[in-house]
Amino acid sequence: MLVSLAAWLQSLYPEQLGFLRVFQYITFRAVMAAMTALLIGLALGPGVIRRLTALKIGQPVREYGMQSHLVKTGTPTMGGVLILLAIAVSTLLWFNWNNRFVWIVMVVTFGFGAIGWVDDWRKVVDKNPEGMRSGEKYFWQSLIGLIAAIYLAFSVSEVSAVRVLELFGRWVASGFSNDLPPKADLIVPFFKTVSYPLGVFGFIFMSYFVIVGASNAVNLTDGLDGLAIMPVVLVGAALGLFAYATGSSVFSKYLLLPHIPGAGELLIFCAAMAGAGLAFLWFNAYPAQVFMGDVGALALGGALGTIAVIVRQEIVLGIMGGIFVVEALSVMIQVGWFKYTKKKTGTGQRILLMAPLHHHYEKKGWEETQVVVRFWIITMLLCLIGLASLKLR
Repeated sequence: MLVSLAAWLQSLYPEQLGFLRVFQYITFRAVMAAMTALLIGLALGPGVIRRLTALKIGQPVREYGMQSHLVKTGTPTMGGVLILLAIAVSTLLWFNWNNRFVWIVMVVTFGFGAIGWVDDWRKVVDKNPEGMRSGEKYFWQSLIGLIAAIYLAFSVSEVSAVRVLELFGRWVASGFSNDLPPKADLIVPFFKTVSYPLGVFGFIFMSYFVIVGASNAVNLTDGLDGLAIMPVVLVGAALGLFAYATGSSVFSKYLLLPHIPGAGELLIFCAAMAGAGLAFLWFNAYPAQVFMGDVGALALGGALGTIAVIVRQEIVLGIMGGIFVVEALSVMIQVGWFKYTKKKTGTGQRILLMAPLHHHYEKKGWEETQVVVRFWIITMLLCLIGLASLKLR
């Protein structure tokens, strides 16, 4: 919004307001977006927490979970609303409203946030720690993820919404041919020219898997005070750098990345997400005054997945978000092995002391803060490895 306002004022008074040209620079607007989201989060945080407390929106704790977490029962949840509010206001202020990529990321983020809102509300109102049924939640996630994946299959290959419709029309007229431009290929990091054509259906499946998978992975990681939000900030900031490079014709050519016009504007969203996340961490750090809830975790995970698809860095997201991947795999392996052994022997067995993985380490005697900080350090290392793929090929 401020971009258009600055351009309009500059056109009226070009000599007096020439300094407003700074609003054309993505880097300046990214810094301002991060600062805006951070200040909004810090300013509104106490009021949001008081409101959630007054509404008795307290976190229920599963009886079969960690006994040490029972003291957290009643701590306000749904704090992800604060994150989403800060992201929305900051992004709308500082990004170019004509950019289609930011809009689709916003749709996915707040669509998944709405799913998380319903899930959290049922947990609070119905006093059911399980919340929304898994099948119902997965259906709505799949619907939003599939719509986004179909749109992105054609959007990353063209430079405007009109050209996207033309490409879609040609695809339908050709009898649903699987061909897409090379920039839509699956890129293998650390290699100069290794990529794999996905075709339309392959791209849709991959994008759907990344978006929905990232959303659920972040949600599973959000089990300790501050555990999920800092990796989200780190991975989101790193993806913002990929977006900036991919959207630049100069940097993308130099770094051998596909040039996707308009992708650079995603840096604004990533910066707002980082600022909002740091503001939330102020209140979510141990001992947490408020929990993120599904409304925040599902939304932020979906945002990371969508951005990774747009900048063609799905594999790099898996590297930088390794903590999310391992947490999700730990649950899948634990549940799968339990069901398999129960079917074979009549008694279910567990590989981990408790899933997700962070609870396993708590069971082994690690303090909650030790688990959180060590997972942060691992994420920092993984983000550096991911960023190294920009140059090391």
